[in-house]
Amino acid sequence: MGVGIRAAGERDRELVVRLLDEAFREDPVSRWVFPGDDYLRSTHHRLMAAFTDIVLEAGRIDVTEDGSACALWLSVPAADPADPAGEGHDDGPAQVREAVDPANERVELIGRLTGEIHPADRAHEYLWMIGVAPGRRGEGLGTALLTSVLDRCDREGLPAYLEASNADSRRLYERLGFTVLADRVLELPDGPTMWPMWREPQA
Repeated sequence: MGVGIRAAGERDRELVVRLLDEAFREDPVSRWVFPGDDYLRSTHHRLMAAFTDIVLEAGRIDVTEDGSACALWLSVPAADPADPAGEGHDDGPAQVREAVDPANERVELIGRLTGEIHPADRAHEYLWMIGVAPGRRGEGLGTALLTSVLDRCDREGLPAYLEASNADSRRLYERLGFTVLADRVLELPDGPTMWPMWREPQA
């Protein structure tokens, strides 16, 4: 039986925040941004809330009908040739830091570093985050969420992009046609590796 997927709205905000908080608490990048168990537990959800609000306003959030998994997507246009680095839009990471914890410079740094490696020359679909409830992993929910958008990308001739934050997710994305952009791999300062991955539309 297939996995039911629907578009999330404002009414789903708390569900999405909770899903992302639970799904990413053990993620290497989350643990780097929020070092220490107590700090992670008390603050991590604020970052997930900030991300959720951004995508609810500017992108699309897909959620499984049973509320066990979600995916955050943004449609990214090709960069303005007059502003190829997006210099006119670089205050987002600072705003997120202010909303989450002004004392934590890593909240802002992660946004700036991932922004620097993000390809800008072609329009694409950007998978910002995908989260599956810890007790539901291995059931194909993440794959179902991904393929529903990737199938549309293939029909419309659109590439897709993401940053893998751990080796397990990297392998999943490779099975779905993503390849690592080796010249953009991000080694966080005294932290884990992030793998930027690109997928060309497939016939």
